[in-house]
Amino acid sequence: MATTMSTAPPYFPTTSASEPPDLVRRIGAATALEVRASGAHWAFSPCVAVLRDPRWGRGYESYGEDPELVCEMTSLVSGLQGVPPEDHPNGYPFVAGRNNVVACAKHFVGDGGTDKGINEGNTIASYEDLEKFHIPPYLTCLAQGVSTVMASYSSWNGTRLHADRFLLTEILKEKLGFKGFLVSDWEALDRLSEPQGSNYRNCIKTAVNAGIDMVMVPFKYEQFIQDMTDLVESGEIPMARVNDAVERILRVKFVAGLFEHPLTDQSLLPTVGCKEHRELAQEAVRKSLVLLKNGRNVDKPFLPLDRKAKRILVTGTHADDLGYQCGGWTKTWFGLSGRITIGTTLLDAIKVVVGEETEVIYEKTPSKETLASSEGFSYAIVAVGEPPYAETMGDDSELPIHFNGSDIVTAVAEKIPTLVVVISGRPVVLEQVVLEKIEALVAAWLPGTEGQGMADVIFGDYDFKGKLPVSWFKRVEHLPLDAHANSYDPLFPFGFSLNSKPVSD
Repeated sequence: MATTMSTAPPYFPTTSASEPPDLVRRIGAATALEVRASGAHWAFSPCVAVLRDPRWGRGYESYGEDPELVCEMTSLVSGLQGVPPEDHPNGYPFVAGRNNVVACAKHFVGDGGTDKGINEGNTIASYEDLEKFHIPPYLTCLAQGVSTVMASYSSWNGTRLHADRFLLTEILKEKLGFKGFLVSDWEALDRLSEPQGSNYRNCIKTAVNAGIDMVMVPFKYEQFIQDMTDLVESGEIPMARVNDAVERILRVKFVAGLFEHPLTDQSLLPTVGCKEHRELAQEAVRKSLVLLKNGRNVDKPFLPLDRKAKRILVTGTHADDLGYQCGGWTKTWFGLSGRITIGTTLLDAIKVVVGEETEVIYEKTPSKETLASSEGFSYAIVAVGEPPYAETMGDDSELPIHFNGSDIVTAVAEKIPTLVVVISGRPVVLEQVVLEKIEALVAAWLPGTEGQGMADVIFGDYDFKGKLPVSWFKRVEHLPLDAHANSYDPLFPFGFSLNSKPVSD
């Protein structure tokens, strides 16, 4: 079965601040077409981790901190696999047809709740807490017939998930009735031993007997085949366990139509990057932006911006960078900067909206000369944020605005009325002095390649629809935040949003 690491084409924004669940389902359906056009039958998506700490380097792969919200966003499964019939049995794999792909709910379970947000770390929680916070999204995925589930690199109370028979077999397969197959993460079996990769034979035995049905082995496949064969012949892995795994894998391959249609459907190639899918991505950008500040008081909103202004300044490290808009898992594992693919940056979009009558001055970092002549600018748009990252490389105990972003904002805002657009995979530190100096603040998350969606909203063609899917902290020392705790004191609470007055909607 062909696989893909991509959860969506790079032009779809990475956020759950948008309107669920129909939009997410439509994104899944569009993604399925492009994945099938590429020749793959399987998408490692959705990630249904419930984010408890934004210091986690995979936080942007989560839909948010609230289990109910994450459950709503699992409609991606129905988009990828197709909508199952009403009599579809809960927990049984389902894939509708040739325009759909096998979905994968991941990473089972508790990956978003590790201590201090450390990737592949330890989730310290009772089973009751797992049931309350981390398991519910898997129930909604199972109800939609999700065909595969991926185990987590992380541990639960010190036990690696890939070795946890209680959670993988007794809970997921037996109690929840999951009939699809359980796949390991990349080289995850190697992590079951110290030092990593030692006693590989025992790692295989532990994981397979715990309930892993398919093992993702990128390099040591010859050793895996030999050790797996020896373990079965010796009886250390029972034949019944092998038969169960094979039955589950074949079941999914049959429902996916893999044997009837194993090859790429070249008739779907025109869907890749097509106009309709980019328009859908642009819609998702519009609906995912969150307005956090709009003017000094409610009677004098700063947004929407005047598109007929004579002269404006656009600046910041993220104003003209497609790679930064896309983030990690785009083109490469950790992502890249620059014009890495086809798309529209925020600067590109601004120029389209204001036209030739407005003079747009762009500088990645504002020069002293430009700031000295600040009287000539009607306003400034400053885009700052994070560089691309993925997994452990994204773990961050400080969560700053990178590349001296706060200094850039402060320097501009002292001279020119300023809108700040934060492009990041999570909340970042917003210094009080910065908040006081700026006129407006927008969280754009990782909008992907369709930057026009940002301009659509900040210039008033559409209203702000997004709400915070995670609490925005005041200081990292306060993390993790719990919206239900008496001590809860965020900078912006979960679900916070403002709106502006659109010209049209």
